[in-house]
Amino acid sequence: MTDVIEQQPGLLTKGYAAASTGAPLTPFTFTRREPRADDVVIDIKYCGICHSDIHQVRDEWGGSVFPMVPGHEIAGIVSRVGAAVTKFKTGDHVGVGCFVDSGRSDGSATAAIEQYQPGVAFTYNSTEKDGTPTLGGYSDKIVVKEDYVLRIPENLPLDAAAPLLCAGITLYSPLKHWGAGPGKNVAIIGLGGLGHMGVKYAHALGAHVTVLSQSLSKQADGKRLGADAYFATSDKATFTKLANTFDLIINTVSAPLDWSAYLGLLKIDGTMVVVGIPDAPIPLGAFPLVRGRRSLAGSMIGSIAETQEMLDFSGAHNIVSDIETIDFSYVNKAFDRVVASDVRYRFVIDIASLRDDAAPRP
Repeated sequence: MTDVIEQQPGLLTKGYAAASTGAPLTPFTFTRREPRADDVVIDIKYCGICHSDIHQVRDEWGGSVFPMVPGHEIAGIVSRVGAAVTKFKTGDHVGVGCFVDSGRSDGSATAAIEQYQPGVAFTYNSTEKDGTPTLGGYSDKIVVKEDYVLRIPENLPLDAAAPLLCAGITLYSPLKHWGAGPGKNVAIIGLGGLGHMGVKYAHALGAHVTVLSQSLSKQADGKRLGADAYFATSDKATFTKLANTFDLIINTVSAPLDWSAYLGLLKIDGTMVVVGIPDAPIPLGAFPLVRGRRSLAGSMIGSIAETQEMLDFSGAHNIVSDIETIDFSYVNKAFDRVVASDVRYRFVIDIASLRDDAAPRP
């Protein structure tokens, strides 16, 4: 049976939602708001599955609100625009990322870091400024303010471009901020949904790229994606051989690490950036930091301007995610496979599978 949420009149929308903590995703019908003058209506074609979708559906970070329609890696086509919209027109290929509003004012100094400012309305499991709950991209349409819609280059396929809206920007932003480029040695910890995008972007930016992974099982993939070197961290000799090697390390995994050992791989003034979120607090001694004037930092997605920069860069370099496309009927199994790291490298939901006549994909 399809659940229905009764809201104020608006655009009838079909999707999948979790009704409560840890509940399976099931069909769900709700309404989006009628478009305002500055709104863009998007027919969603594809939506990527991010591990954060699973964390929030299972309330592993706390504060989850139900019913929840996840999804913030949204790619689609503009179907309507409000009277005041100037940046987009019907038929444009567009995306929506992790937030649909923020506390910034146009042209303000905080616009470049708006994702860190108070007032951010995330694409789902959040509220807009009027208190309306946000519902995400596991659905067939979305209504978003023009300033939070992103243009997807026409040469990028929408299915493989969808994960750029989170996985892509999550890696592009710290690589740019910490100056990855020619002459820089960059290491990516983990070759998963995030890590494989880090390899692609670091390579395209001109850095020397090394993958640090638990084993060598994905070494061929890493080299294909642009890695110059690949090392198994289960081999203790790796940490001796690579000591004082890297200008920048980006940690994409949430598994427990020997943080001091990884910091020892940095050069003087090197930085290790956390983008994967561990379940437990980070245990860290002071000596690996002070002995090399090293830094441990964090990074979260990117601003709208930086995300558009990332999409344009991706278009110029033909960078998209490596994906497995699935139907909605498979989404709960896909969640389990993501947790088991059994995907190369991002699941993307074909929104057309909401149609009753859509042929199921095994």
